Amino acid sequence: MAETALTASSRGHANFVHLRVKSPYSLLEGALPPKELAALCRARRMPAVAVTDTNNLFGVYEIADTLAKAGVQPIVGVTLSVDLEAPAAAQQVANTRAFYPSLALLVKDEEGYVNLARLLSAAYLDVDPGTPPHARGDHLARFGTGLIALTGGPGGPVDRLIADGQPAAAEAVLDRLRGIFGDRLYVELQRHGAAGEAAVEEKLIDFAYAKGIPLVATNDVHFGTNEMYEAHDALLCIADGTFLDVEDRRCFTPEHRFKSAAEMEALFADLPEAVANTIEIARRC
Repeated sequence: MAETALTASSRGHANFVHLRVKSPYSLLEGALPPKELAALCRARRMPAVAVTDTNNLFGVYEIADTLAKAGVQPIVGVTLSVDLEAPAAAQQVANTRAFYPSLALLVKDEEGYVNLARLLSAAYLDVDPGTPPHARGDHLARFGTGLIALTGGPGGPVDRLIADGQPAAAEAVLDRLRGIFGDRLYVELQRHGAAGEAAVEEKLIDFAYAKGIPLVATNDVHFGTNEMYEAHDALLCIADGTFLDVEDRRCFTPEHRFKSAAEMEALFADLPEAVANTIEIARRC
């Protein structure tokens, strides 16, 4: 299946693939079933896609099998909560479900798949009782081989530290990640229209160019189309035990949908390499 992404352009496929999709196995968070995901990839001529459910691989076999049968390269991944010993203030958010920042980890090869399973085991079993699942920095250092790491977007440790006014700490975390993942680390950029994304983007790009770390454009996909937005918003309310008319609650935007390659190319027209690197990552997996 790797050949599909390698020859995307020559076969008329899209020049962008999604690397941050949540399936219903991200319980009460994602709402894009495997069959619908496969159909969207086929309709939009995307040769590959990465599903990065939160702290689990529950759906890996169903998702990979469904995508492969549709002729789409499945990229196995996880959105993994991490504790990189960053200042506590930068890790605190209003919703305790997202207390720890996260990285997107994508399986590059067989060793990476084994190591991702080990990281998930450590996230649940090698933590203090009563704390949410998360992997520590030493876990990543031990089991990082064979994995491609994206810095996590707005929920990642680097973005959070920049947003918290701690650029030096953010740079230190980025250097630590580069020490673990080497040339398998990408600085992740997301543009859903949120003020927080725009506030940190310039510093992220500066870090990436100064350190020679490639950029990658992602969209945090939680549902398929605009028509699913309101239903997904209700799903989040169920997950968080709140109501639609509550103003200060967790919510996403209609931009958290499965966008076409043309939409993503237009959105990142000023950074075409960030779009092109999605295909490069698919090649590497």
